[in-house]
Amino acid sequence: MAMRHVVLKHVLSAQPRADDFQILEATPPACPDGGVRARVLYVSLDPYVGSRLRGRHMGEAPPAPMREPIPGACVAQVVETRTPDFAIGDVVHTMEGAWADEIAIAAGHARKLDPAMAPLQAHLSALGMPGLTAWAGVTQRARVGADDIVLVDAAAGAVGGAVGQIARIKGARAIGVAGGAEKVRLVVNEYGFDACVDYKAPDWEKALDAALPAAPTLCFENVSVAMLTTMLSRAAPYARVVLCGLVDQYHADAPPPQIPAGLIIGKRAQVLGLVVYDFYPRWSDFLAEAAPWVREGRLRIAEDVAHGLNGAPALFEKLMQGRNIGKCIVAVAEPS
Repeated sequence: MAMRHVVLKHVLSAQPRADDFQILEATPPACPDGGVRARVLYVSLDPYVGSRLRGRHMGEAPPAPMREPIPGACVAQVVETRTPDFAIGDVVHTMEGAWADEIAIAAGHARKLDPAMAPLQAHLSALGMPGLTAWAGVTQRARVGADDIVLVDAAAGAVGGAVGQIARIKGARAIGVAGGAEKVRLVVNEYGFDACVDYKAPDWEKALDAALPAAPTLCFENVSVAMLTTMLSRAAPYARVVLCGLVDQYHADAPPPQIPAGLIIGKRAQVLGLVVYDFYPRWSDFLAEAAPWVREGRLRIAEDVAHGLNGAPALFEKLMQGRNIGKCIVAVAEPS
């Protein structure tokens, strides 16, 4: 019986668009030794995948056009197993999934999920890689506490939104920067930030100055060197900077601007690089702390959901253009 998966039509030379993808029928993958074959329930669409599709992410090769499926984190249900660690019907999370009806997961690349812990799709957002990234940056790299003022851009995104919420859980104040009035409302009303500023509005930097209760002690950077410079120029002496991402460079053809070394020196700032892969071994520690926050409604992630693989390309284009509101997820199938 055939299955479907989403592939690239051709090698990409620019930011991905919906018409760069095609859905093909394929033979279901074989169950690997020590691993499982699973039916995909939910697929995560993430900004870094756009970079990976152009061969620009951490040295990872893009999928072969018209042959290999688009990669993505998945929540899936086991339909065949060749390991005593998983039984048929178990629900698992994997970072080695794909935009497909079925996936093969090699040994060591799946985590069994407890469906009673949280809604399954939360394991792609608040309890998934975005939440882990935020937790690692806030609690492990920057070690945020009650005296901190955290300034984070892309605050309506899955990572930025979780950063501010976790900072507030730790007793800090959180100020966000987001693009557009709807995203600002999400950040304040749903995520509970102390304030959020719309960088698309006129005189937004004056609004940012007015929103800050005092100089930020942590700047959490997701977007660009220009935004980092804006935030760091307002930071307190000895502030920390978490460099999580530079989204505006994922599809840029020119090299990024130089990091503002003089400003870093003048602020005596501590710059902390963050690569979430380093924290995959800590996922269980993260879940132990964060799952109660999700159940209590203290850690929330808004979702932008497409139903069925057919909707994945359009939703991904929406994500690439920054038009999404919340975490982008494709609901592929219902659990049995």
